[in-house]
Amino acid sequence: MTQNSQALVLSSEYSDFPVTNPGALGSLDAYISAVYRMPMLTAEQESELGTRLRDNGDLNAARELIMSHLRLVVSISRQYLGYGLPHADLIQEGNVGLMKAVRRFDPSRGVRLVSFAVHWIKAEIHEYVIRNWRLVKVATTKAQRKLFFNLRRMRPDGQTLNSSQVEEIARELNVRPKDVSEMEVRMSGNDTSFDVPSDEDDGYAPVMYLSDNGHSEPSQVLERREAAKLQGTGLDNALAGLDARSRRIVEARWLQDDGSATLHDLASEFGVSAERIRQIEVAAFKKLRAALSDYTTEAA
Repeated sequence: MTQNSQALVLSSEYSDFPVTNPGALGSLDAYISAVYRMPMLTAEQESELGTRLRDNGDLNAARELIMSHLRLVVSISRQYLGYGLPHADLIQEGNVGLMKAVRRFDPSRGVRLVSFAVHWIKAEIHEYVIRNWRLVKVATTKAQRKLFFNLRRMRPDGQTLNSSQVEEIARELNVRPKDVSEMEVRMSGNDTSFDVPSDEDDGYAPVMYLSDNGHSEPSQVLERREAAKLQGTGLDNALAGLDARSRRIVEARWLQDDGSATLHDLASEFGVSAERIRQIEVAAFKKLRAALSDYTTEAA
């Protein structure tokens, strides 16, 4: 089972735990306040609940284990606020990691859940940060991931590293100096759009310097014409085939000129979890692709 499918199974099993969704209580502050009011478990209580979950699949036991450790997710998520990503989303991803940890927790090993869960929570948040920090992935190998999450902390005052500092960091993290230098460059750069920003009528962008060779070739003209059809009549017909909620989610997330809604915005609107909104979105896109494929076949 893949990570994504595991997350979907977990979210369906624990979908009646509204406080695991930071958007369910109206605001992030209210969520954090509620989380810190959750009672902590003693070692004996934790062992009993873990045994019930392991042996009997007791979801009430899972509920208590998850609820009592939500504050751990909040605490760990704060360590990643420097990457410019929404705190609520970091918490949401960390909660998925906590659920995975609870699912695998075995009290007979003599390890407290808090120690076991830290790894799973950080792993989920790491994946989310790497997927969303930039349009282009900056870390794919194990060494690059290690550098990505440690270099910001190890750079003195965020300044450019000199050769001796590069060597020192490479030794400490057991990576090549070349890897340290490359990651520093990657993290210092910014995403640049090929198009002119919508609010800059007189601006310049890389797209203006690209050649338009072949722009008027018949094949490209036909391709653009077909694309226009798909984005116009084809898309309208495909959207019309969706139910009202699915269409609202797709339009709010992807078809708004003034900024798209987040999963948590829509979760609050429909009174479900952000993961449920994601599932509806995935199903809607499958229907849209099928409808657009049929439209293209008929047009041909």
